[in-house]
This record gives sequence, C-alpha cells and structure tokens, in this order.
Amino acid sequence: MNNSTLKSLLIEYDKKRISAEELAQRNKENLYNKFPELYNIDKKLSSLALGVMKQLTQNNNKALIEKLNSDINDLKKQKEEILKSIGKEAESIVPNYECKNCNDTGYIFDGKSSQMCNCLKQRIYNIEYNKSNITNLNKQNFDNFNLNLYSDEVSKSKYNSDVSPRENIKLILDICKGFISNFDNSEEKNLLFTGRTGLGKTFLSSCIANELLKKGKTVLYQTSSVMLDTIINYHLGKSNSSDIYNHLLNVDLLIIDDLGTEGVNNMKLVELFNLLNTRLLNSNKVTKTIISTNLSLQNLFEVYDERIVSRIVGYYNICYFFGDDIRFKN
Repeated sequence: MNNSTLKSLLIEYDKKRISAEELAQRNKENLYNKFPELYNIDKKLSSLALGVMKQLTQNNNKALIEKLNSDINDLKKQKEEILKSIGKEAESIVPNYECKNCNDTGYIFDGKSSQMCNCLKQRIYNIEYNKSNITNLNKQNFDNFNLNLYSDEVSKSKYNSDVSPRENIKLILDICKGFISNFDNSEEKNLLFTGRTGLGKTFLSSCIANELLKKGKTVLYQTSSVMLDTIINYHLGKSNSSDIYNHLLNVDLLIIDDLGTEGVNNMKLVELFNLLNTRLLNSNKVTKTIISTNLSLQNLFEVYDERIVSRIVGYYNICYFFGDDIRFKN
C-alpha cells in the first residue's frame, strides 16, 4: 500500500468527520434556541456527570453516586420525551457519519486494539487496484440488468440447451442473489461464470460487488494475468507487493476476471491453486471468490491441472452463460 494514498485518505476522513460533527453542533444550537428546556436538561446532565466522576475519584460515596445516577436517568427520560415530541428534526443533532462503523475515522477500536475499517480498506482497493478494472460501477447494478437483452428463443441446435438464454440468465440471477444473501455462510459456494464474451459476465460480477459493498464487505477486482504476475513478482522478490498479496488472500470478495488469458506455466498453476485453496480454507473469516472465464468447463480441464479444476467443481456454483452478444443491443 502506498503511504501517500493512506495519508491522503485519512485527511479526507478527518475533513468529512469534522464537517458532520460541526453541522450536528449547529443543528443542536438551533434546537436549543427553539426548545430551551432541552438546553437546560443537557446542562444538568453535564453537571451531574461531572459529579459522578468527582465522587468516583475522591470520596466514592456510593449512596451519593446512586442518587446522581438516578437523577441522570430521570433527566435522560425527560430528554427522550422532548426529542420524541420534536420529531425528525431531533435526528439532526446526531452527526451523520458516512460510515456508522468507524464514525468516519477509518479505524474501529474494540477497547484493546484498533483495526482498519472495511470502508477505508475499500477506498484503498479502489484507488490502487480496482480503478483501472471496474468502471461505471454505480451503473452496473441489478436495477439496470435488462433481461430483455437475452433471447427467449429455445433452440437446442443453436444454444445446446433445453432452455432459452433468458430463462438461463434468470436461473443465474437467482444463484447470484442467493450468493449475496448467504455470503457469510461458509457452506455457500463460490461462483464460476463461464461463457463467451458479450454475455454479461463482467456486468453481473459488478452487480454482486455493488450489493456486497452496501453490506460493508470489501471487494477486490483483478484480471487473472495481472494478479498472477503480481503474486509471482512478489515471491521472486521483484516487487514489494506484500500488501496486495495479503489483500488477495483475505479480501471478502475477490473477483478474478478473464481466467485463461494469463499464459499458463507451472509457476502460475501453483500460485493459482495456492490462492484459491487458501481462500477456501481461510480460518480467520469467510472469503468468497468469483471467477469469470471465456473457457468452457472442458477447456478448464485441458488447460489447468486437476487440483485447480477439482476445487472449482467442488466449491463453485458453475454458471454457464449462452446466447447472442448483448453488447450491441439497446
């Protein structure tokens, strides 16, 4: 990871966090002007809280502390009633952080240690790894997935199937939505998208990515050729790519596009197997993978060794895309 990227992002996070807090404070002051009783309650709450802290650090008078806490609870109930009567405007006094998990700090603190929030990880992925691979992600979603682009013609001779391309893509969509809903279930299989170009494999991968990003998952997109070259260069000491290598192993969803275009050799076969196998056996958390390829299942057996294909057959739902090229349809 580029340190300048992280530094730049943390400055951005600071700005948006401070902006949210300043806006909330202005809204609170406006509310105080409209409802002076709310201001008086908050003032009393602050005073009582200081009283509790003083007793805890000095006399530790349990009876007095209990009385102070009782008064605090009574005031909190009064405050809740006032805020409830105010309605939606009362929500504006709470900072509207973009990320509710880290409150726009970029890190989550559990009381003992801090770890980078998924929102910050994803920003880094998008800048350093995904930018050149995923374009127009906002437009590539299920709302814009047009079933009418797929023919409803049933033709065994043309499509080598007893169902139409449209019925087939409906079945694939159901599998994908199940994948999203059950993402955290270790028993839910990964996805293999196979079929020739122009049938929506990349678009559907982006649809899934969009939905998982909404759930706070991290997504890393790599073409097979770039990914394997990066891993091999790291292991050969040709580049300091430990960050991307660890991300490939541990990102929530890894999308590997264009499997079969990387120019296979023994070293790449070993690295591909290790990557897929490690993600399947990840003991730290559930990690899932989507592989997209123009190769048929038979071609995969011919190109890759049995260990790799057996992992795919055993742990991936195989989605076969067929039909007419949809890229030139309106």
